[in-house]
Amino acid sequence: MLKNRVIPSLLLKNGGLVKTTKFANPKYIGDPINAIRIFNTKEVDELMVLDIDASKLQKEPNYSLIEQFASECFMPLCYGGGIRTIDQASKIFKLGVEKVCLQTAVLDDLRFIEDLADRFGSQSVVVSVDIKKDWLGRPKLFRSATNENSNENWLGYIKQAVEAGAGEILLNAVDRDGTLQGPDLTLIQLASSGISAPLIALGGIGSLKDIKDAVNAGASAVAAGAFFVFHGPHRAVLITYPEYQELVKLFNNK
Repeated sequence: MLKNRVIPSLLLKNGGLVKTTKFANPKYIGDPINAIRIFNTKEVDELMVLDIDASKLQKEPNYSLIEQFASECFMPLCYGGGIRTIDQASKIFKLGVEKVCLQTAVLDDLRFIEDLADRFGSQSVVVSVDIKKDWLGRPKLFRSATNENSNENWLGYIKQAVEAGAGEILLNAVDRDGTLQGPDLTLIQLASSGISAPLIALGGIGSLKDIKDAVNAGASAVAAGAFFVFHGPHRAVLITYPEYQELVKLFNNK
């Protein structure tokens, strides 16, 4: 068993699989169902699928598509995007999804985390926290649905989310998204040292060393998008099975 999870993160836009760079310029890279089938063969620990348009456009989750994902996915599945109510989350869980990932709905109402945790258990609730640096290089809580930085204390917000019942925190470094230039280790250290819940680090992973560095900085798990789907400029090629097995060896200390 892996000591730390490695989680492919797939982004959805209009039902297709895309990849962004610093949360901009989404590039279509394929069919999400095919990607899930490929990751099944690689025996990945967990899979995360995030609809980047649902909350921005105030749309409900695409339940028929989520049902297809759940039926194809052999590993635990986390879905995020457009979830605003208990009923919506309940529908998603009934389709076979193990975890829901929340951001927009809980930024202004942490009670939604409490309600979900009370109903489905904290282990089913992941809170996504996007961090983007301002022009002075200061980390700010970023609202992806409106593309705006918030002046709210981001560390304080993460602690409040955990206290409200979040089972995990997905920490996404916006400035590293899709760059393959390495994770923001300072952010990971600051966030992980202040909470008791597991921290999933996302953004900038470009090598096995980056994954190890993120874990050493305090991440309980590491998620990655471009690392798994881009090999070479503008080529969408999912990471090979031998390469994924290197991750397994890395975390088993073999």
